[in-house]
Amino acid sequence: MSSKFYYLILIVWIMSCQSLVHAQVCNDISLDDITNPGVYNYATINQNDGIRNGPDYDDATIYYPTDAQPPFAGIAMVTGFLSDAADIQAWGPFLASNGIIVINIETNSGFDSPADRADGLIDALETLRAENDRTASPLFGKIDTDRFAVAGWSMGGGGAQLAASLDPTLKAILAFCPWLGNPSSSDLDHNVPLLILSGEDDTTAPPNNHADEHYALTPASTDKMLFEVAGGDHRVANDPANVQEEMGKYGLAWLRYYLLEDSCHCPLVLQPSTATSEYLTNVICPEIPACVIVLNINETIIDDGLYQAAETVTATGTVPANGVVMFKAGQTVSLEIGFAAVQGADLALNIEDCLQSQ
Repeated sequence: MSSKFYYLILIVWIMSCQSLVHAQVCNDISLDDITNPGVYNYATINQNDGIRNGPDYDDATIYYPTDAQPPFAGIAMVTGFLSDAADIQAWGPFLASNGIIVINIETNSGFDSPADRADGLIDALETLRAENDRTASPLFGKIDTDRFAVAGWSMGGGGAQLAASLDPTLKAILAFCPWLGNPSSSDLDHNVPLLILSGEDDTTAPPNNHADEHYALTPASTDKMLFEVAGGDHRVANDPANVQEEMGKYGLAWLRYYLLEDSCHCPLVLQPSTATSEYLTNVICPEIPACVIVLNINETIIDDGLYQAAETVTATGTVPANGVVMFKAGQTVSLEIGFAAVQGADLALNIEDCLQSQ
C-alpha cells in the first residue's frame, strides 16, 4: 500500500474523529470465524450499579464489551415460564464478547404471559436508552439506540415475536423454541427479521404447534428462518455453545446481518447445516455490486453501502453521522476536495480486488 493511501486514511480519521475499521472481504468470512468467546473482553452491570429498574420486569443484568469500538447495538432477552434469566445467561457473555450489548431480564412473575414478556423486552430497551444518557454509566454515549433487537426462550420467544408487533423499529428477533398459545397472523404481523431456533424433540413447545406456526404466521414479506435441530429438546438453543456451537454461530450471523447491517454475513446465515431436521427460509442475499473500471461518487450526501471499482474510486460529498460506507478499489481510492466524513460516520477504505456480482 502506498504512502499516499496511508495519508488519505489519516485525513479521514481526523475528519471523522474515530479510527477506521477495515471491512473484511466477504468471501474471506465463514461461520468458523465466529468464536465463543469472541475477541472482546466484557463486563456486567445491574441495578446495584445504578441502572434503571423497569416496571415491566423484575431485575436485569447488562453485558457489554469493554474494549470494542462504540457505538454498540443492543439486544434484550427474556426467559420462559417458571424459569429465570440464568437459563439463557450464556448468551450475554457470548454476544458481548462479540461486540453486542445484552440486557437479560427477570420477569415480574414466573407466570408472566408472553404478552407480559413482550412488555418486559420493550421496557428493557428503555433501560438501554437510559444507560446511554446516564452520565455515571460505563455505557454513557456508547449505545446506538437505532439498533436494537429482542430475543427470548419458550414463552419469552413468544414474547419476542409480540414485541416486534409492538415496536416495528426493531432490527431482528431470535426466538428460542418459542411458545405462544393459539397465535394468529395478526399477533405476528410485523416486518422484523425472525430467526427461530427450535428442537425436533421439544415436548414443551412441540414444533408443529409452536415454532412451525410462528414461521407460517409471520408474514411472507418478512425475512425469516426456521432452524430445527435434529433430536433437539426445549433447551437446545439456551446456550450458544450447543450443537457444536451452531446455535451461537447462526444466531450471531443473523444479528450481524440484520442488526449490524453487515451484508457479508447473509451468506453465512444460509449455509446448510447437517444438524437440522427441518430448515425453512425466504431470505435472499443481496447481490455484490458489479465491478466497473472507475467509479466516481459525487453525491452531496453519500448513501450507506459498498462502492467498488476494479481500478479507481474517487469521491466527493459527505458521509453523514451514523452513515456506513465502504470504498473498495483494486488500485486507488481518491478522496477529492469537498469530501467529508461527519463525526460518528463509519468509513472504510480498502485496496483489494473487486468482487463481481453473482
